[in-house]
Amino acid sequence: MRRFQQYVLPGIIFQSVLIGGAYSTGREIVQYGARFGPRGLWSIVAIFLGFSLMCALAFEFSRVSRAYDYRNFVRALIGPAWPLFDVLFFAMAILVIAVVGAASGDVVEEILGLPYWVGVVVVVCLVGALNTSGRAAIERFKTVGSVVLYVGYILFAGAVLYERWPQTMVALREGPGTAGGDAGASIAAAFGVGILYVGYNLASLPAAFFTLDRQTTRRQAFGAGIIGGLMATVPFILTYLAIMGYYPDAEVTTANVPWLVMLDRVGGDTLLAVFAFVVVWTLVETSTGMIHAIIERVTVNLAEVGRQPMSRRQVGTLTVAVLVIAAVLSRFGLIELVARGYTLMAYGFLLLFALPLCTVGVYRIFKAPAR
Repeated sequence: MRRFQQYVLPGIIFQSVLIGGAYSTGREIVQYGARFGPRGLWSIVAIFLGFSLMCALAFEFSRVSRAYDYRNFVRALIGPAWPLFDVLFFAMAILVIAVVGAASGDVVEEILGLPYWVGVVVVVCLVGALNTSGRAAIERFKTVGSVVLYVGYILFAGAVLYERWPQTMVALREGPGTAGGDAGASIAAAFGVGILYVGYNLASLPAAFFTLDRQTTRRQAFGAGIIGGLMATVPFILTYLAIMGYYPDAEVTTANVPWLVMLDRVGGDTLLAVFAFVVVWTLVETSTGMIHAIIERVTVNLAEVGRQPMSRRQVGTLTVAVLVIAAVLSRFGLIELVARGYTLMAYGFLLLFALPLCTVGVYRIFKAPAR
């Protein structure tokens, strides 16, 4: 059990926070890999290497610095510039909630035939209720949700690949000349977009820090990092292969929620109903986690200046404020938010997190006694 906690648990926690903003709609996989056709495989290579490197370095830096929470970690890494990371994280949290709100609106509109705003309001209400119910309710919801999400997305990918595997192999064999999308782009372009995907998802990495106090050696930290990188990449691979089964079909690659189109073709109403349930659960879980993280950060800030924690009413007010801002942003559309918003955030996290970790972090890691 202890080896599981040292090597596997950090990756599980990282993946559970990652999934909503990284895989839930399929739009993210089109934008950061599948639009390149077969050359999207180079995006996958970049994503695996990037996640593995970032996880390994972050886990080991956390161990040698004895910084097992986001605040102490960021202070140790970038010193007095740490408030900039707070600002970036808050902006990313609101953006992710806007994306999942837009996705929920699209799912409800296309599957149930209800107005777009019904889906957004449902997610907003559920997230608000959970965040005012306390930590125990959130933990129970996320525990059940993790099982639902893993089983659901394996089912969806399996259903599509079972029907479309020959077409997937044809798309991968045809090479960069495949028509449509950005298949003619260079390998470097596909690889670079994979790095951007890693960049914006670094916002989820601090969620795993509390599990790292069990690690006692560099080997454990690096091993857990590679496992975490693999766990974060596998869902991308499954979704990419599913989309390749339809590539370069514009109805799939330009859809707000590509999973809706693919599952409608292979499973009809039954599979779409299951997808609607799973994706709304995913979106609520991700939004809840993001807002809870904001609340925790505000609570720590209040404690540092000698103030009392927020009351339940204040928590509710903050939650509603964040959700309203995100709901307004969701009207820009899912495709625009993923393409422009996530990419902008990626550059921010690469600058404030990845670059210091690969320079200052590496120096301090290898300056510390090896164990």
